[in-house]
Amino acid sequence: MPDRSRRVHRYRFRSVWLLDAPPAVVYAVLERAEAYPRWWPQIRSVTLQGEGNGTARIRSLLPYELRITGSASRRDPGAGVLEMMIRGDLEGWARWTVGASGAGARVLFEQEVVVRRPLMRWLALPGRPLFLANHALMMRAGRRGLAAWLARG
Repeated sequence: MPDRSRRVHRYRFRSVWLLDAPPAVVYAVLERAEAYPRWWPQIRSVTLQGEGNGTARIRSLLPYELRITGSASRRDPGAGVLEMMIRGDLEGWARWTVGASGAGARVLFEQEVVVRRPLMRWLALPGRPLFLANHALMMRAGRRGLAAWLARG
């Protein structure tokens, strides 16, 4: 049973964004996490706490806010990779991989986390479809927000 319990609290996400901007420009925007709230509505705040570390408050459609602390674990502009370790209401990692796609950029977002927030753990089985839909809406809004941000220059 403990193995099953871990699985219901674990989430793996993968999103691909195609953007009309050069990969280097997209990478530079994604590298500035403190600016995310300006273009990604669900990222309510980001507070930097030294080089490559910070906290964020995140809220999408469902009526709860996640608080996380992130620590950069890989920054590789040549490979287009930004990766961070996550602690707090979620624990795990997230990674952006930015590459070329025609005249624009292809952005791959991958994340693997375990939910640590008690209410979300308690609602793990009945709430899972809602949590997944909530994340999908957040990612869709993030792509739209970043595309608009890049279009403004």
